[in-house]
Amino acid sequence: MRLDPFLVMLLASAGVGALLPATGDSLEAVKIGSMVAIGALFFLHGARLSTAETVRNLRLWRLQLAILLTTFAVFPLVGLAVRQLPERVLPAELGAGVLLLCLVPSTIQGCIVYTRIAHGNSAAAVVSASLSNLVGVFLVPLYVALLMGADTRVDGGSVLRIVLQLLAPFLAGQLLRPVVGRWVERHDRWLRPFDRSTILLVVYVAFSEGTEAGIWTAVPPGAFAIVAGVCAALLALAFGWTALLGRWLRFPRPDRMALLFCGSTKSLASGLPMVAVLFPGPSAALVVLPLMIYHQLQLFTSAVLAERLARRGPEDPAALSGGS
Repeated sequence: MRLDPFLVMLLASAGVGALLPATGDSLEAVKIGSMVAIGALFFLHGARLSTAETVRNLRLWRLQLAILLTTFAVFPLVGLAVRQLPERVLPAELGAGVLLLCLVPSTIQGCIVYTRIAHGNSAAAVVSASLSNLVGVFLVPLYVALLMGADTRVDGGSVLRIVLQLLAPFLAGQLLRPVVGRWVERHDRWLRPFDRSTILLVVYVAFSEGTEAGIWTAVPPGAFAIVAGVCAALLALAFGWTALLGRWLRFPRPDRMALLFCGSTKSLASGLPMVAVLFPGPSAALVVLPLMIYHQLQLFTSAVLAERLARRGPEDPAALSGGS
């Protein structure tokens, strides 16, 4: 139940961006640095993914389809329902952020780690998270254009920027895996902190832009509490839905663990660059806030749940039902 140090660092990064933001030329330099870091992050993800393992786990098509439909169908429908809240309850930018949270793909690192801890099918989780992010590169801009077109800038250029920043480095990592794959595996322990450092940098950029534009003073304090409550409810709904879906489809327990954590988590690493491209200007800071809150909640809750499931044992049928 201890506090994850990454949560503290994430809050600190947002706080520094709000109190000591980068401005002018410094902000532009930091933005360029964050873009390079995101590209390197997805290159490493591609280099880590075994092609043979991918093909083998894609054969679990029912599991992969269940995760994709949860991520890109069930979540967006819930997000559309939440956005119907009146603006006096949920300001427009925060409502857009909740909807965007429901559109982005699964996190890569988190769902794999939690699936492994819970004695789940971690290989299927690797493939599912990677597939979710590849599909999301094209599907998220399409969803944003259809559902949020008035608030965003979605055109061929913005989609191309997302492809070049996320998909191209990932594919390059896959192509160069025979050359760099073993080196990445040997040094994976030292490369893992780079993943989180990249997210912290992108959060700092988003909050610096919001501070420079004075956007925080325009949001009522109660709105933040409402967003936090909405995110908590979304996470609880996601855990409940994926647990019930796995049992209804009669998946074996390892596959249910992959569905539970891949279907309920959302990616900051993918979502933040997409926000920067699709929501230009200072409004990006507010739009990304629900995703940040959800990400913190999922880190803490998933860690606790994965440990609980691990203690229950790999074959305990009561592990997800709360039985004693």
